[in-house]
Amino acid sequence: MSSPARRYDAIVVGSGPNGLAAAITLARAGRSVCVYEAQPEPGGGARSANLTLPGFTHDLFSAVHPLALESAFFQSLPLEGYGLEWIHSPVEVAHPLEGGGAALLRRSVDETAAGLGRDGPAYRRRIGALLADWTYFKSEFLRPVRLPRHPLRLARFGLPALLPARLFGRLVFREEPARALFAGIAAHSSLPLDAPGTTAFGLMLLLAGHNVGWPLPRGGAGAISQALLLYFQSLGGELVTATPVENLAQLPSARAVLFDVGPGQLARIAGVELGPSFTARLRRFPRAAGVFKLDWALRGPIPWTNPHVAQAATVHLGGTAGEMAASERTVAQGKTSERPFVLLVQPSLFDATRAPAGNHTAWAYCHVPNGSTVDMTARIEAQVERFAPGFRDLILARHVLSPAGLEQRNANLVGGDISGGSVFLPHLFLRPTARLYRTSHAKLFICSSSTPPGSGVHGLCGYYAANEALATVLK
Repeated sequence: MSSPARRYDAIVVGSGPNGLAAAITLARAGRSVCVYEAQPEPGGGARSANLTLPGFTHDLFSAVHPLALESAFFQSLPLEGYGLEWIHSPVEVAHPLEGGGAALLRRSVDETAAGLGRDGPAYRRRIGALLADWTYFKSEFLRPVRLPRHPLRLARFGLPALLPARLFGRLVFREEPARALFAGIAAHSSLPLDAPGTTAFGLMLLLAGHNVGWPLPRGGAGAISQALLLYFQSLGGELVTATPVENLAQLPSARAVLFDVGPGQLARIAGVELGPSFTARLRRFPRAAGVFKLDWALRGPIPWTNPHVAQAATVHLGGTAGEMAASERTVAQGKTSERPFVLLVQPSLFDATRAPAGNHTAWAYCHVPNGSTVDMTARIEAQVERFAPGFRDLILARHVLSPAGLEQRNANLVGGDISGGSVFLPHLFLRPTARLYRTSHAKLFICSSSTPPGSGVHGLCGYYAANEALATVLK
């Protein structure tokens, strides 16, 4: 699509959920907005495509979206009117264990606790108490850093959240099922589980599972982007696709430009305008671990040893908490794990639009060092086979996305980094610089997951960046 030749109040570079959220926020405020996207199709990290065989729909990047339903911004939008429909599996997360056991995260705290044996009372007491105050905790953490409104109240969540996830699990739980369940959820952080602050990730996603679940969008993650885009266009917004932005001179005149890109990309695109000092700070922002991803077309459902695992859209494969900690520690040391922690999604069990009748799709990834070139296919499939003997016999076709392949399909995923850069403390809060959404140039802003509150399909990075622009150059 050719570039429109007109002046806008704002240009947004990048059409991922954060870019579209920024564009919608500006358009709702009555500003004229145009979004530029490098790829032929919009959506950034929330896209779906046919990757294997005809009739099989796969999610390119994100697949399950608890933070979308926790996002106050997303919930303020009429996305259901633009085709977005959420599907909930009976079990939110399943974590199979050796010997045929499994720890199950259910929407109900009591039902989850009932499956955790001797740890049930501790789980019910600790998690139930946090869930009762979750609305407040969530409002404090899903926003830019600032002094808390109620410091003592926040401390109930914040002080334990600073602990390493492995230590939290040992202190709170006595048996492996509860420890493994929590460790697997905390491992979404892409950090070693012995790192301070990893408990925060585990508690956030665990509590979200109890509050809103871990839902799937019917038809795939692309349905989220499609709904956002249709709503944006209903507000008069414009979209230009298949147009990589290499420098600001490519863009029409605008009062503000917001970038849904990584810090390194912003430095490359606008380094002249930003100056050498700020550009150097952007380039120093460290990357997170990468991921290696597989998609499968299957001739039947995955044959889990424990049948309850088939009730969950999301499955964590890693055995014990100690085994997962060792795997993530290996990645942090710049090596690939022989028995990687694997995050798997089996959407077609709950969404018939994903595969032809009788067939199924599945999606999985493991963490690897950023930019790794090691093929993890056999190791990932061995972890699935470990808890579902006969899985390999069901594979009709597979599609591989290495870290380089991920970056090729979405330039924000540098080296396979799906976190928008390091989430080690303090990078979790002061990202990518202490200016957060603002830069050294008054009219240039950054709105990607490299800003607070970080990665996840919630649109809040774009929403907060857009409000910063509205309060300054677009007021």
